[in-house]
Amino acid sequence: MISWRQWSRGTLERIVLLVLTTSSLTFAQTRLFVAPAGDDKQTGTLTSPLATLGKALEKVKTAPQNEVQIFLRKGVYYLPQPVRIEPKIIGTKKLLISAYNNEQVELNGGRKLRLNWHKSGERIWTATVTGEPFEQLFINGQKQTLARYPNYDSTARFFNGTAADAISKERIKRWKNPAGGYIHALHRHEWGDFHYRITGKHNDTITYEGGWQNNRPMGLHPKERFVENIAEELDAPGEWFYDRMTQTLSVIPPAGIDLATAVVEVSQLKSLIQLTGMPDAPLRHVRIQGLRLVNTERTFMEAYEPLLRSDWMLYRGAAIYLENTEDCRIDDCELTNLGSNAILVSRYNRNASVKSCYIHHIGATAIGFVGDTSAVRSPAFRYERFVPYADMDLRPGPKNNRYPGHCIAEDNLIHHIGEIEKQSTGVEISMASDITVRHNSIYHVPRAGINIGDGTWGGHLLEFNDVFETVLETGDHGAFNSWGRDRFWHPNRETMDSLVAAHPELVRLDAQKPVVIRNNRFRCDHGWDVDLDDGSSNYLIYNNVLLNGGLKFREGFYRTAENNVILNNSFHPHVWFKNSDDIFRKNIVMRPYFPIQINYWGKALDYNLFPDPPALQSAQQRNTDVHSRFGDPQFLNPDRGDYRVGKASPALTVGFQNFPMNQFGVQKASLRAMAHTPKLPTLINLQQEKNVTEMTWLGIQIRNVQGLGDRSAFGLPDEHGIVVLTVLKESKLAASGIQKGDVIRSVNGTDVATIGQLTTIQQQLHFMSAIPVRVMRNQQLIDLNLPIK
Repeated sequence: MISWRQWSRGTLERIVLLVLTTSSLTFAQTRLFVAPAGDDKQTGTLTSPLATLGKALEKVKTAPQNEVQIFLRKGVYYLPQPVRIEPKIIGTKKLLISAYNNEQVELNGGRKLRLNWHKSGERIWTATVTGEPFEQLFINGQKQTLARYPNYDSTARFFNGTAADAISKERIKRWKNPAGGYIHALHRHEWGDFHYRITGKHNDTITYEGGWQNNRPMGLHPKERFVENIAEELDAPGEWFYDRMTQTLSVIPPAGIDLATAVVEVSQLKSLIQLTGMPDAPLRHVRIQGLRLVNTERTFMEAYEPLLRSDWMLYRGAAIYLENTEDCRIDDCELTNLGSNAILVSRYNRNASVKSCYIHHIGATAIGFVGDTSAVRSPAFRYERFVPYADMDLRPGPKNNRYPGHCIAEDNLIHHIGEIEKQSTGVEISMASDITVRHNSIYHVPRAGINIGDGTWGGHLLEFNDVFETVLETGDHGAFNSWGRDRFWHPNRETMDSLVAAHPELVRLDAQKPVVIRNNRFRCDHGWDVDLDDGSSNYLIYNNVLLNGGLKFREGFYRTAENNVILNNSFHPHVWFKNSDDIFRKNIVMRPYFPIQINYWGKALDYNLFPDPPALQSAQQRNTDVHSRFGDPQFLNPDRGDYRVGKASPALTVGFQNFPMNQFGVQKASLRAMAHTPKLPTLINLQQEKNVTEMTWLGIQIRNVQGLGDRSAFGLPDEHGIVVLTVLKESKLAASGIQKGDVIRSVNGTDVATIGQLTTIQQQLHFMSAIPVRVMRNQQLIDLNLPIK
């Protein structure tokens, strides 16, 4: 029997042990608090907070515990310089920087202005602003428009408005001193864009510098261009101009804005948070959570570097920048009103994570995983450049570890990016290994939603993403795009053919591990849903829904596409290699294949479901698809986006397997509530399409040629073609030169006899902004270019 004294002593010991254990758990981390109304002379407790994040970081290294948590209280923190976190500041501590209890915390890269406004003329208000010049102005949190020509137009496809006469002599004559203004233009082939700074004016001619932002320098687009930051172009509500010489800010305020009471902010910093270690001493275990980051400066005139032979040039900076880190995380942050990139994981990083962030209305790319070219063996830096085989480093894989590896972008909502830089994307991967891109919703982007710039070094996993409203301001690209201009690739096809025939091992020296693209939903209305461009090799693509643009495989090796649903489109094989080992099987397509310059048909094209007998026969005549079938796939609920097939579907007989249709995009409830979803297509019926004899096409009324009567009336050599019945002035084709009574005879060099053939070829050329047509007019053949976008 235990005595009271023995029980009391044992119980007391357990209570003491419990208290000690609980205390050690409660105080396992050092907690520091920061508040806008705090004081850096205080201790940093909840009741005596510090005033700045910089002061809190100074206390991290000497904190008694190994884990330190810095909590920011509600409010706006205007940063005088980027928050730089590195080992010499925090030592080996594990660090969390977070909003306290989900309070609204904003890190602001700009400065708040207190101004004395004066009216100048009928609409313009002016104020003196001293300090550093700036290129972004925000009124009550809304970005204003830098004075520009043509004026801002939210309905315009490119740059919110462009004009062919943007730098015409007549326009230039209006400008007194345009130095410091900018010229922005699309690439001549719509492969991104260019930016220039005006340096001076002489009579009706200007001088300018720039154009280094694109790795395919072919000149400005002749029409799609605009100018900004020129005083004489200040002429519309919401526009502004800052005269650096006189330090005068001029604004035409938007309707309903009282500048006397408005919050006016301007951009200042190019970066807000920098997580940086050293190659031999990486920064470890830093987590940024629950912050709103805004108002960084534009960077399109900073130094750029080529990302090997992809079309990209890169400004190596961002609002949040990581280099030489391990196990660092960016969670639940909002990044908006940024002039440049949002998050860049640069050079050496391992296990970096970007999760559940909301990134929108920014100047360039949302998330980038980009290594250093020093890690690449025998690198070349432009499309047309190549390291000869005799000079090539033939060892496989990376040369050093200066690249991101085993990193992840997951559950992020990304939209309205690339507002100024069009060679941008939702997620960029270049010179990296084993990157996971999962459950992201990415839309309203000027170019690809996800882009892989090269084959180095593969192992990436892209799954459960929802990517749509892509390639909105460029062309010849995809919702997903890749290049593979690696060591084996040469711009001269004959040279490349002979090289890979003699040395097939070259292909996987860089593209070492397969890239897996599975369980995604893609849509592109100005290109391909999935575009594996020049040299892209070593891909496994399955269980994806392609809503509009189809699947393209340009020259490359070791690509397998199976069990994909390709709606209203088909497979686009372009210029394949002999012995490419490409496989296309168990897919559902809704049009015939669209091959271009195909002499070799890969390893296997078979067991696919085609829409009708002619589409299947077209494939089988090329000695592919021996076991494929045709028929209605019997989708369960296409109007709701459920493209699983019914039990009696012929797709099941060729090996197609259903996969989930409800797991695309962001999963976090708050992000999912905000996220858009893609427009679902109205499914075509090829037979009905072929039977159409009259229709409205791109705003004009057309019909098939009808017999000998039309042949005689229009002076045709046969009874084939499409007659133009009416051309409305408001149609997109009105300015192209096409006229009532024209007969369309060919499209892009291919003869067309019927409307069905016309629409099929249009679908094949959907990535083009305009298509060349030949029409018969008054018994004369005339060549026209018809805009289709």
